[in-house]
Amino acid sequence: MMSQPNSHQDRPGAPQREPRLMPRPVAQPAVDPAQAATFGRPRGVTGAFDRLYAPDARNGKEAEGVTLAPPPPESLAEAFSRPQDTPGVRLQRPRDDNGSGPGGNGAEPPLWSAPADPWRDPGAGAVLGSPALRTDAADDEDEERPKGALLSLPEVLFGRRVKPVALGLLGVVALLVGALGGLVGWWLADTGDSLTGQATIAEAEGGKERAPGSVSDIAKRVAPAVIKIDVTSGPDQPGVTGSGVMIDPQGYALTNAHVIDPAAKDPKMKISAVFVDGSRGEAKLVASDPKTDLAVIKVSVRNPTVMQIGKSADLAVGDSVLAIGSPQRLANTVTQGIVSALNRPVSAGGDPGEALVTYDAIQTDASINPGNSGGALVDSSGALVGINSSIKTGTSNGEGGSVGLGFAIPSDYAINIAQKLIKDGKVQHAEIGINASSVVADTESGAKVQNVVGGGPAAQAGIAEGDVITKVGDRVVRDSPELTVAVRAHNVGDRVPVQLVRQGRPLTVDVTLGSD
Repeated sequence: MMSQPNSHQDRPGAPQREPRLMPRPVAQPAVDPAQAATFGRPRGVTGAFDRLYAPDARNGKEAEGVTLAPPPPESLAEAFSRPQDTPGVRLQRPRDDNGSGPGGNGAEPPLWSAPADPWRDPGAGAVLGSPALRTDAADDEDEERPKGALLSLPEVLFGRRVKPVALGLLGVVALLVGALGGLVGWWLADTGDSLTGQATIAEAEGGKERAPGSVSDIAKRVAPAVIKIDVTSGPDQPGVTGSGVMIDPQGYALTNAHVIDPAAKDPKMKISAVFVDGSRGEAKLVASDPKTDLAVIKVSVRNPTVMQIGKSADLAVGDSVLAIGSPQRLANTVTQGIVSALNRPVSAGGDPGEALVTYDAIQTDASINPGNSGGALVDSSGALVGINSSIKTGTSNGEGGSVGLGFAIPSDYAINIAQKLIKDGKVQHAEIGINASSVVADTESGAKVQNVVGGGPAAQAGIAEGDVITKVGDRVVRDSPELTVAVRAHNVGDRVPVQLVRQGRPLTVDVTLGSD
């Protein structure tokens, strides 16, 4: 309720103050008489419940205004109160040795030995006591009960007694039913189709053991470093398929020049590399050397598995080798063979107007087919010893498959070319400055000089047309391809002794090799 403004506030010009509010009245709801009777203090009690019991309040009388509990129902009083004929005796009171209790001569001790409980009505009819004791007759030992008859087997099986004759007949019937079922099964199996039935197949229990250094172990370690190379003009367009070998963690891969030759001639061609797990990455041509049929590409890949490089100079004829690549577009193909020959001069046909591809090859009988080009030839330790490059097909057009004569560029020579391509983008080869053809005489063979390049290294050394070159440095020359590889085994500017035959007379001249 708002207070009345005082005289100070009513004066003209006096500062206005906020009106004050009086305290709210205390809300006191009406008290329910039933709850007050249940939870309130008894009448006449103004403090704690410390004087609720009075002796005069027994038998329903009121003491000092305290209302006691009503008497128990008649049914409960009749069931749990003292018997009428034995006044003074309480329920479940055992007989004591001193004569007290039911049937005793002694007086019953007082019920409440402790001070009176103010919360218990002493006039209640029911009284709690200790459990009643067993009678004297119950103290005797229990008599042994007679044992029943044991159940027989028919009673256990059928729940009742069965005559032995009936039990025997039941067994005979069971045997007859089993025999009849067996005869029917045998007859069905015998009259069925003789080509069908249930086969018993023996399965191996032990696991396959693959020792370290086995073919499977080498293939598992080496395959991730060999890639499949696709050169196409666009999506879903046919192209050239070959193989390659990852040789550097930066993504450099070594392959054959004829694999990526379409991309070298047409910049619009796309090069992609497919790894053993099926992932694909775009690749760019770094450089190519058609004269040795080697090229380097760089693949967009992070942390690739690279090939361990071995020494091809340590190979011997008969050593085990594996060829890994993608023949006939079949990626991750592994074939096994041996080194069939070493230092085999090989010339592969080039495009019209271009020089032949000539290199000193490792010959192997490991199956190599179109698509293996650029793949890896590894030794028994899994190290790279060659780049698979060409095969003998047994046909004139070169489109046949493997006949067991494959050729790989030695790794010592291939890695040297790859490093120069990565560093300079090109390779300079030693050149002698002649055109030669293979010749076989009665006593010797070699490379016959067809013409001499004017002003070249051979012309300056005095080599003339018609001469037959039989040796360059320490390398014997038996044909014109071997002359090429013997010269390229040296560096530009090296002074090399050359043995030749001129009109039946042997000569030796020193030639300072030039560059191609």
